[in-house]
Amino acid sequence: MPRARAAARTAVVVRHVAFEDLGNLEPCLREKGYEIAYLEAGTDPLGEAADRADILVVLGGPVGAYETDAYPFLRDETALLATRLGAGRPTLGICLGAQLMAQALGARVRPGPVKEIGWSALRLTQAGRRSPLAALEEVPVLHWHGDTFDIPTGARHLASTPAYENQAFSLGPNILALQFHPEARARSLERWYIGHACELSGAGVPVATLRAEAARHDALLQRAAHRLWKDWLAALDGAAGR
Repeated sequence: MPRARAAARTAVVVRHVAFEDLGNLEPCLREKGYEIAYLEAGTDPLGEAADRADILVVLGGPVGAYETDAYPFLRDETALLATRLGAGRPTLGICLGAQLMAQALGARVRPGPVKEIGWSALRLTQAGRRSPLAALEEVPVLHWHGDTFDIPTGARHLASTPAYENQAFSLGPNILALQFHPEARARSLERWYIGHACELSGAGVPVATLRAEAARHDALLQRAAHRLWKDWLAALDGAAGR
């Protein structure tokens, strides 16, 4: 008898704005055999599909994790994450997603001291150098945020910048939260410049400067990000005994 085909693994992605997507993470997930499904925050029900996903990815967006009165769907995301993280299931948060993960784990999320928008390298902690983030050592990455979070109890602090002490944390091999944007690709950032035009104007950040930085650093980031994602996905497989 022919062997039964193994069921595909699923990666469910919670997206807050259409132009902030998986970026360079998407081909890495597909190479590992994941089927990808997007859920649009605020309009799509998150429950069952996100809860059952082999990997849940929560992307960035221009709202604060604490703005639950204005954006009630954030309560649903936080509750979903609290359940999933409590069970130690594979979860990745980027920017707002990382802030929601911190909030779900009981840590404080709040406005930061400045808008951090632009490209610069991370300062990795010792734990960060032993993590998949080692791929990003001395590599300029895109920062685009104005909020910060405390490191949740029991989590490992992985990275910082001069403006923001807490840039990343992990809980075991399955749970990774990143304040910055390693998924960004220069060719897709024109959509960000349009979608975040008001924020850039208010922060006094010239689009021309961001465009030039992206062109200068993109090739190096793409190589480093591929290794980051490959190493993290391999760690997930190792934790699952695959």
